[in-house]
Amino acid sequence: MAAGEGPRVVKLPVRKPRDEAARASRGLWVSEALRDDIQEGRYAPGDRVTELEVAERLGVSRTPVREALRRLESEGLLVSLPWRGVVVAELDRAQVLELYAMREVLEGTAARFAAQHADVAEIDLMHDLLEREAAAGDDDALTARINRDLHEAIYTAARNRYLLSTLNALRNALALLKGTTFSVPGRPAEGLGEHRAIIHAIAARDGEGAEAAARRHIDNARRTRLKMLYGSPTP
Repeated sequence: MAAGEGPRVVKLPVRKPRDEAARASRGLWVSEALRDDIQEGRYAPGDRVTELEVAERLGVSRTPVREALRRLESEGLLVSLPWRGVVVAELDRAQVLELYAMREVLEGTAARFAAQHADVAEIDLMHDLLEREAAAGDDDALTARINRDLHEAIYTAARNRYLLSTLNALRNALALLKGTTFSVPGRPAEGLGEHRAIIHAIAARDGEGAEAAARRHIDNARRTRLKMLYGSPTP
């Protein structure tokens, strides 16, 4: 956001709860809808999120919206600023480095655990996602979605609820970074090769190899992200 500019107010399409359970807990559903909007890039860091706009778009009263905004503030996705209202949080350089440092440790651990615990169906799913990623080619938005699904498959196969909870919190923070590293020329092909190395090690029950491959993957993603944000792949 340029200096002197106010926060951008976003107008998004109307969304409705997908099922009765979601309608029964409107505050939670609004939270999930807004979280999806941030993770999918429909709200960018620095964008203003207003109770009225969200309530009208989602077809709910302002009470569940207020509840949802408080929940997302507690998760660090939103911040309330004087004279600006509630806006999507923005990460500074130090936070980006800290985020990727933790991702490298936790993603590596998840891959190691997945090599120990993944069942045949989960490994088949990972291979299916690899095929879909290969077919996505240079469609960076589609590649980014498949990438999220693949990482989530690894998290689930790790069979550790505390690790999963921590990784989900990091995923929320990752949503605060603009764009996707898969928009960088050559990165989709590199990422696919890195994913193949991780899944190959998991399928071979090679925990040490899976962790090492996952760590390399996140380190390369970190370098790409830093180059995107600051023009340099190093701190």
